[in-house]
Formats: sequence, C-alpha cells, structure tokens
Amino acid sequence: MLFMVILCVIIFALLVLVAAVIPKRTGTSGYELERRKAAGESQAAAILHREAALADILSLQRALTALLLVVFVTASVATFGWLLGIIVAAVVALEYGAVSRLPMARQYGQGLYEKYEARLLHLTERFAGVFRFLRSVTPELPQSPRLESREELEHLVAQSGTLLSTDEKKLFKNGLGFGTREVHEVMTPRSVIDSIAHKELLGPLVLDDLHKTGHSRFPVFDEDIDHIVGMLHVQDMLTLDVKRSITAEKAMEARVFYIREDQNLQHALAAFLRTHHHLFVVVNEFRETVGLLSLEDVIEAMLGRKIVDEFDAHDDLRVVAGRNPRGNNHPEKREDV
Repeated sequence: MLFMVILCVIIFALLVLVAAVIPKRTGTSGYELERRKAAGESQAAAILHREAALADILSLQRALTALLLVVFVTASVATFGWLLGIIVAAVVALEYGAVSRLPMARQYGQGLYEKYEARLLHLTERFAGVFRFLRSVTPELPQSPRLESREELEHLVAQSGTLLSTDEKKLFKNGLGFGTREVHEVMTPRSVIDSIAHKELLGPLVLDDLHKTGHSRFPVFDEDIDHIVGMLHVQDMLTLDVKRSITAEKAMEARVFYIREDQNLQHALAAFLRTHHHLFVVVNEFRETVGLLSLEDVIEAMLGRKIVDEFDAHDDLRVVAGRNPRGNNHPEKREDV
C-alpha cells in the first residue's frame, strides 16, 4: 500500500513537471530569421531549426501528459479502490495544471527542460516519423501573430528604439497616414494667397513686388479670387520687355488646374504627376477658391518636415493665415456670432 502511494506521488510530480514546461519561442520574426540566414548568420539558422522543432516538442509534451494521466488513474484505482481512486484521479486531472503554474514547479520544470533541450531536439530528428505521427494527433503550434491594423504598425515603428532614427520614424508615420490626409490640411489658405488681377500692368514696380514674395507662380484673377483665369510664371516675366506695357492676362498661362479641398493627398500627388503641373487651385463644393496646393506642400506632408528655402519668410503659412495679417473681415464695429 505504501509503495503504491509513493508511486502515485511520483507520477503526480512528473505530471506537474511536464506540464510546467513552456518552450520559449524567439521574439524575432520568421522573415527576419530567414533574412539573416540568407546573409550567412549561423545563429539565425540554428534558431530557425529550433523553431521548426518546437511543434514536435509540444506534441511530445502533450503525449507525455496524457500518458502520465492514464498511468495515474490506473495507479490511483489500484491503490485506493474504484470509488476513492476515481475521485482522487479526477481531482488530480482538474488541478495538476494549477499546481504546475506555481513558481517552484515552473522553476524546476523549466530548468530540467532547458538542460535537456538539445538532446530532445536531436531526438526529434532521429525519430522524425514518430514525432510526425504525434504531431498529427495534437494541435498545431500557434503561428506568429500578424499585423492587423495600420495603428499596430505605427506602434511597432514607435517602439523600435534605436533601430530607426527619429527622422526615419517620422517618415514611416507620415507615409502610413499620407493617404488619409486631405488637401485642406496642408494647402496655403485663401487669406494669404498672393495673386494679381488679369488687367494689371506688369511694370517694374509690380514685377519687383512679385519677386519679393519668393513665389514662382501667381494666380491671375478676373473680378475676384473666386474667378481665377490663369497662372503667371516667374520665368516668363524674366523675358518681358520692361519698356513695353503688358498686362498679366497677356503673360499668363491660361491653363488652370483645380482640386477639391476634401480630396486626399494620395490623389493630389497622382494628379501632380499626371498633369506635370506644380500648383493647383483648391476649391470647395461651391467652386469657391479656398486655397492653393503646391507639389512642395504634398512632399512636405509625405516627409513630415518643412522644405524651407531662402525665400521663405515663414515656416508655416497656415499659422500666418490664422493671425489674419491682412485684416480680412476686420471692420471696427465687427461682431462674431
């Protein structure tokens, strides 16, 4: 009787130790390991081999657990009789998993596994057919988690530490969100547009004022800014004869490209590439002019950084527009309601 009790205790201890083992998987993705292996890293090849054998190790663990449970039930019935033996076996079957999660059980079980892991891996190679059979009757090893959302990818980039520089992280973030941003977010607002009337004479003073703005293109309007009829280019004005009076209408390019303010930047970039133009007039649903969009604006949104040259007096014209430098709709007796 004493021998059988001791045998039951030993089987229970083995059951707990086997259940306490959790083979540790590498935190490196399979793609990265394959890349390193192709680059000649022997350590990556060894890790890949180990990861492939983990399914066999888990199959062996489940098979041993099932076998030990059967042996324990048999020994328990033989020791305590049918009624008490089945009750003891049922309690063990229900609670051995909880016992295996105790720190002491986890420490000893994991220590034994890590000590003999190399031999077990060799065993899986030597008896591949047996382990193939075991694998067919046990659940598959869960695959590495997949990325499920753009936000998750952005989180991974943010958590990449020193693997990526600050500029590279910013480039990734802006590139991922580029297709969801809209034109009105990056355009030059209507209130700070530098434009010229179509009947304006391009004399020395006007040309000097236009040059001081630092812009290379100017919308030409008829009546008001909501009726843009052309674009005046700086390079065309350089060839003008200052001794002859010529209007903006005569020197401008008559083609004007419009884009809706609610279009996304990916559409805007495709339009720039298709038209080979560098400046679009931004309109709202009523075809009213609300701003200008340049190719530079779109590139800046993609890179996440401003492209500032020697002519730029301000880093962000949207901030300037918010200060209302031209006093738009600013009479003395105004009242905002």
